[in-house]
Amino acid sequence: MALAAGAVALPTIPNIARAQAYPTRPIRLAIPFPPGGAYDAVGRPWAEKMKSRLGTVVVENIGGASGSIGAAAVARVPTDGYTLLLGGTLTHINEALLKSRPLYDPVKDLDPIAGVAANVLCIAVHPTVPAQTLKELIAYAKANPGKLSYGHSGAGSIQHLTGELFKSLAGLSDIVHVPYRGTGPVIADLVSGQVPMGVPGVTGQVIEFHRTGKMRVLAVTGSTRLAAAPELPTAAELGFPGMIVTGSIGLAAPAGTPAGIIEQIAQATRTVVAEPPFKQMLIDAGIEPTLDSNPEKFRRSLAADVALWTPVVKALGLKID
Repeated sequence: MALAAGAVALPTIPNIARAQAYPTRPIRLAIPFPPGGAYDAVGRPWAEKMKSRLGTVVVENIGGASGSIGAAAVARVPTDGYTLLLGGTLTHINEALLKSRPLYDPVKDLDPIAGVAANVLCIAVHPTVPAQTLKELIAYAKANPGKLSYGHSGAGSIQHLTGELFKSLAGLSDIVHVPYRGTGPVIADLVSGQVPMGVPGVTGQVIEFHRTGKMRVLAVTGSTRLAAAPELPTAAELGFPGMIVTGSIGLAAPAGTPAGIIEQIAQATRTVVAEPPFKQMLIDAGIEPTLDSNPEKFRRSLAADVALWTPVVKALGLKID
């Protein structure tokens, strides 16, 4: 009996050693959007902070299809902990609710690790649009049917859903939506006047452009005003209580990644997000840090997001394939 037990136990020793040694090479973090948006504002500082805890993290922007292409790429890689996704609300609801032929199953193909932050959106216009308030924008749009269009980060994105929700609540069905490959290009074209209106995620760059007059933020979608920009009213306080929209941003790995690796990354993330400089950096950028997250908490948060958006998507009748 002792020999048999020893024979069974021996093969587990290398496995334990390998788990303890993780990581032994650089980790790849896929951000499923082009540079310049909220995901970059969260993911790149996180990767920098991981150097002292997990080693080198190489960030790769894989844009397209509202985050689906990058997320699908991560879902297909080996489950060894060396490729992670910066995903969240968007990468879940897009495939779960808006596609009849999803590229991946967000529940079965991705394992949540931890939430990092939550991001609100805003209704913003180019300075040439003669509207200083949300009420004035609605009046202008109704007086000039077909004249306005808005940019968003891709068909099926939170930005797209929020824009369509705003149109529905305000009775502005003829505003045309213009899909981009990410928030960065939306902001660039909004500032240049190529698109008169946008629904970007709030970042430090958006706040700065607002304050310097390069764009005009008329409302944010948080439940309360932003600590970083308390002058910006919420859509709820302006008469749209149904427009409280927050998107979670967090880490995921291919399904089947060892639980020990998942927890190691989650613990490192909890430590970093709780550090005052990192936390303040997010707050200053208009992004709310997610404290004390873990795989199960993040899983429940994503499930709640899908449940929240399901009736909205059905009511709007949106499908993107």
